[in-house]
Amino acid sequence: MIEIKGLSFRYSRFAREVLSGVDLRLNDGEIGILLGKNGSGKTTLFRNILGINRPSSGAILFNGKDITKLSRREKARLIAYVPQHIHFGELSVYDSIMMGRISYFGLSAGEHDMAVVDRIINEMGLSSISDRNAEELSGGEKQKVAIARALAQEPKMLIFDEPTGNLDIANEQLIIREAKKLSREKGISILSSLHDPNEALSLGDRFFFLKNGKVAFTGDSGVFSEETIKEVFDADVTITEISGRKVILKNDLQVKENKK
Repeated sequence: MIEIKGLSFRYSRFAREVLSGVDLRLNDGEIGILLGKNGSGKTTLFRNILGINRPSSGAILFNGKDITKLSRREKARLIAYVPQHIHFGELSVYDSIMMGRISYFGLSAGEHDMAVVDRIINEMGLSSISDRNAEELSGGEKQKVAIARALAQEPKMLIFDEPTGNLDIANEQLIIREAKKLSREKGISILSSLHDPNEALSLGDRFFFLKNGKVAFTGDSGVFSEETIKEVFDADVTITEISGRKVILKNDLQVKENKK
């Protein structure tokens, strides 16, 4: 379980707070979704959890342990990160996934490291492309390899930064299925940022709406309301149900043409 208590952050002593008193709790095996406008603090929160930035105040606890005091190697075995923009260099799929094991071995991978990578490749259905250059893959395939690389760290938690942002509909659905599978079958907590509230509803268990560096609303799918969306995104929407599922529809803008 990850628990964030009263976390605040500013980039310098006299700068304004980018995060202010953030509280967040996510249980093992739960998928949490961060939603908010650009600049609301989502990426900065991720950077604080990952240890890239250090909080000005507050605590980040994982199973009661303050992770800000862990070494980079210890943190890599606890939390893995899947970025939005993925680059592997000139590495094969196999070697790209093996990079996730660096926190476990020294100069070269051992038999256990190779066994872990082989297992993950099989589980993720990547055997047929394991020898290919990872940079030459499609967007969906790259995302799967990035997830596999993160899993090679054997983490307790995954952080996704806009995992479906550059994907087509089929690959969006693929990544959502893979994320749910990981959380349900392996008990891995997932914290992800998303722009699309409908995708968020398809993926998440708990939702955290950020506005101006604060968690303005939090809860399960019941937290989604037309008023919440208006407050956080300044957007007019209609919320309805289709086949028993909540769906958020953007209200059409009525434009009247002046006729001469």
